[in-house]
Amino acid sequence: MGKSNGGFSGTGLRRMRDVLARHVDSGKIPGLVALVSRGDETHVEAIGTMRHDGGAPMRRDTIFRMASTSKPLGAAAAMVLLDECRLRLDDPVDPWLPELADRRVLKQIDGPLDDTVPARRPITVRDVLTCTFGLGMDLTSMGSPIMAEVFRLELTGHGGPLPDPDEWMRRLGSLPLMHQPGEQWQYHIGSDLLGVLVARVTGQSFETFLRERILDPLGMEDTGFHVPAEKIDRLPPSYAPDPQTGEFVVWDEAAGGRFSEPPAFQAGGGGVVSTVDDYHAYFRMLLNHGMHRGERILSRPAVELMTTNRLTPEQEAVRTALARNSVHVSFGQGQQGGWGLGMAVRTYRGDYASIGQFGWDGGTGTTVYADPAEQLTGILLTQVGLSVPAPAQLIHDFWTTAYQALDD
Repeated sequence: MGKSNGGFSGTGLRRMRDVLARHVDSGKIPGLVALVSRGDETHVEAIGTMRHDGGAPMRRDTIFRMASTSKPLGAAAAMVLLDECRLRLDDPVDPWLPELADRRVLKQIDGPLDDTVPARRPITVRDVLTCTFGLGMDLTSMGSPIMAEVFRLELTGHGGPLPDPDEWMRRLGSLPLMHQPGEQWQYHIGSDLLGVLVARVTGQSFETFLRERILDPLGMEDTGFHVPAEKIDRLPPSYAPDPQTGEFVVWDEAAGGRFSEPPAFQAGGGGVVSTVDDYHAYFRMLLNHGMHRGERILSRPAVELMTTNRLTPEQEAVRTALARNSVHVSFGQGQQGGWGLGMAVRTYRGDYASIGQFGWDGGTGTTVYADPAEQLTGILLTQVGLSVPAPAQLIHDFWTTAYQALDD
C-alpha cells in the first residue's frame, strides 16, 4: 500500500505520473502540465517539452490556450451582474443586444434560410447563459444551409480570429435562429454572446470587467485574452495534428501568433489563456461556494446555479444523444449529461467521476473539472488539438488516474 498524501495515495500519484509520462513518451503528446488537489494537498506534474521537436521543458507556469475551458470562467462575469441585480435571468436581452430583437426562426433546421416563422418570444438572459438562445454549433446539422452560413460569416472563431464585437453582432443578427428561444441546448456561440452582453451592460470591455471582478481578486495574473511580450516564451505552439497521418501541424505559433496581440473580440467561448495554478484558484473558489481566502467572489446561490444542471429532461436527452452518437468525432468527450452555466454537470455515473462533477474540456487538449462529492479539482493542459484521438485518450486516462489515486 502507498503512503497517504493528504487525500491521495502515494501509489496512486506514482501511477498517474507513469500513465501521463507514457503518453508523452509515445511521441503523440509533446508535453503537459497536470494538477490535482484535494483538501490542503496539491500535486503538480510537468512532463515533456513545449515543442514536439524538443526545446524548453514544460513548467508549472507554462501558459496555455484554454480553448473551450474558457467557458466556465467567462460565465462568472455574468453571475456578478446577477448578484448585483444589473441583470435578471428572465429579462429580454433586446435593450443591450438590439441586433437580436424580433427574431425569425427556421421552420426546419435543414431548410432554406428564408423559410422562417416569428420567434414565439424574445431571447432572455437565461437563454444566453444556458446556451439555449437558438443558435449554436450543431454536429447533427453540419451540412445544413444555416451551419454553412455560420461558418461563412466566421461566427465561431474556428476558421480565424473573430471580428470586433459590433460587427460580430451584426453578422449574428443577420441570421434566423435554428430553434425557438429556450427550446434546445446548442454549443459554443452562446458563450461568446455572453461576453458581448457583459460588456454592453457594464460599459467596459469583457476582459476589463472580468479582470476587476474575478481575475485580480483570485490572483489570476497569467490569465487573459492574449500573452504579453514579456511572457510569450512561456506559451508553447498549438498543434492540430493531421487526422490521417498524425503528423504535427502548427495551428498557432507563440511569437506572432493569434494570442500575441490583444484580439478584436474577447471570446468567452474559447479565447482565454491561463495556467494550472490560475485555473486552480478559480475552480477552488467554486468548490468553496464562492469564497477565496476569506473574500467572497460570488454568492453561494450564484455558484450553485452555475454548477447544477439547468437543462430540462428533453434538452438533456438531446445533449446526451448527441455526445453518444458523435463518439467517433469527439473521441468520447462530452458524455456528462447536463449543463449548468458555462460548463457541463454530471447527471449520471458513466465513469469514475461523481454525479455533480462540473467543468469542461477544450479543443486544444485541455480539461478542468471539480468534484464536490470528493472535494477534488483536476486540471490537465496540453496544446495538442482534438483533431486526433491522442489528446482525448490522455484526458480520459488523466481522470481515471486522478480518481484511482483518492485515498479513502
